[in-house]
Amino acid sequence: MRKSRGVRRSRVEALFRYLLLSFVALTALVPAYIMFSGSFKSQGEFLNSPFGVPDAPSVAGYQSAWTDNFPNWLLNSFLIVAGAVVLTEILAALAAWGFARFPFQGRETVLGVMVSLMVVPPVVLLIPLFQLGVQFSLISTLRIVILIYVGLMLPFSIYMLTNYFKSIPESILESASIDGASSFRTFRSIVLPLSGAPLATLAVVNLLWAWNELLLALVFLQSNEKKTLMVGITGFQSRYSLDIPTVMAGMSIATLPLVIAYLFGQRFFIAGLTAGSTKGE
Repeated sequence: MRKSRGVRRSRVEALFRYLLLSFVALTALVPAYIMFSGSFKSQGEFLNSPFGVPDAPSVAGYQSAWTDNFPNWLLNSFLIVAGAVVLTEILAALAAWGFARFPFQGRETVLGVMVSLMVVPPVVLLIPLFQLGVQFSLISTLRIVILIYVGLMLPFSIYMLTNYFKSIPESILESASIDGASSFRTFRSIVLPLSGAPLATLAVVNLLWAWNELLLALVFLQSNEKKTLMVGITGFQSRYSLDIPTVMAGMSIATLPLVIAYLFGQRFFIAGLTAGSTKGE
């Protein structure tokens, strides 16, 4: 009797998990379906049936979106995201190795202060950063946005990699030291090859944030030629009088690189999320 109750309870729990996961999946997939299907509809067809399948699929929305400065905005986004993510990975890995392996006075305090910067909203930094950009003539340049993105992504990146580096077994590092390897050689030849999963996860997370970021790019990239893709798409509303298929087509193109990046790094993603959660022996 007790065993049958346990079986029924496990079945109910499994059904509940299945329904919950199905609901979460639908909440994520339905907006994506509306966006993608709407990009192939006409304005009237979308307003009459936003959830329906396109009766006569048309690429007019993509043609309208791709005109003007769209290719230039796409290139700007690639340059900014690539530069910010690569610089963040390099600086975060070096800093995390220092925090994890070099004891110095106030190390935990410095790390704690850096982690606390994660909760600072970017909007409070707009005025001082803008004044600094004006002083150094960096407004409407890709360099200032890359540097700001790097500064905002570093605290979380350093915190994540520090925890992972601390979890690497001491025996591995001691073996390298006995063989005569310097600290940097150990970091380059042993630690980095072992850190593929957290580094890939960090790259995907930072890429998603930097690609979708709007506020900072909108403020600092005022020239139409220097805008990122997300900033440029926001101008479709006034420029095309809210031409919904054009906006949906632009968003579909903007989403494609994110999907490709996630598909490329998904096999590292779960491993990277749990990296450093247990202490290796």
